[in-house]
Amino acid sequence: MKISVVIPTINEEKTIGAVISELKKIDNVEIVVVDTNSTDRTREVAASLGAKVVDQPSKGYGVAFKTGFRHCTGDIYVGLDGDATYPAAAVMPLIRLLEVNEVDFISCDRMTLRNENNYTMLHFVGNSVLNLFIRVLFRYRMIDSQSGMWIFRSELYPKMRHLSNGMSFSQDLKIEAFRLGLVVEVPIKYGVRVTKPKLRTWRDGFKNLAHIFIKRVSG
Repeated sequence: MKISVVIPTINEEKTIGAVISELKKIDNVEIVVVDTNSTDRTREVAASLGAKVVDQPSKGYGVAFKTGFRHCTGDIYVGLDGDATYPAAAVMPLIRLLEVNEVDFISCDRMTLRNENNYTMLHFVGNSVLNLFIRVLFRYRMIDSQSGMWIFRSELYPKMRHLSNGMSFSQDLKIEAFRLGLVVEVPIKYGVRVTKPKLRTWRDGFKNLAHIFIKRVSG
């Protein structure tokens, strides 16, 4: 079984090395770093540790992952960030869980183990509102619809429809996974960010909310 990990990056020099080093402990893993105009040494550090580095000058969270998945050849796809907030050490245990329980998609839940240092009340409330609208419009119950760490079987991805190029890519991916297969959420301990955040809470929150309605109409 081959594992493909996609990591979008913008100026993650301080953390990308630790993330890749942890992932390299997995047997038969390919690591695809999709970099959008980093001005630090992110690309050099990633390449020096054996990752495949793909330049993607066009901004967009969804754009980065779509680009990364096009370079993947694995049986299992993994997505996570390069800022070390998601636990790369949990990837292999989660893959085992996916295999043992015969599920198709595992989404990592930051909400259950959250605290004010790593996940603020504002983000908690915003995420809860988005979860509610997804439940009402799609009948899918989620604890953390905005999580950016997932593990899933690669055959699902070509069947997914209408995936956003922006931040709402993550919620779209989960909605499509529910449509196509068996999905479970697993609590993980979300880390404290040490690099500059890319998310703009209010702007991206409203965009994600609007995109839920767009996704419902587009199917």
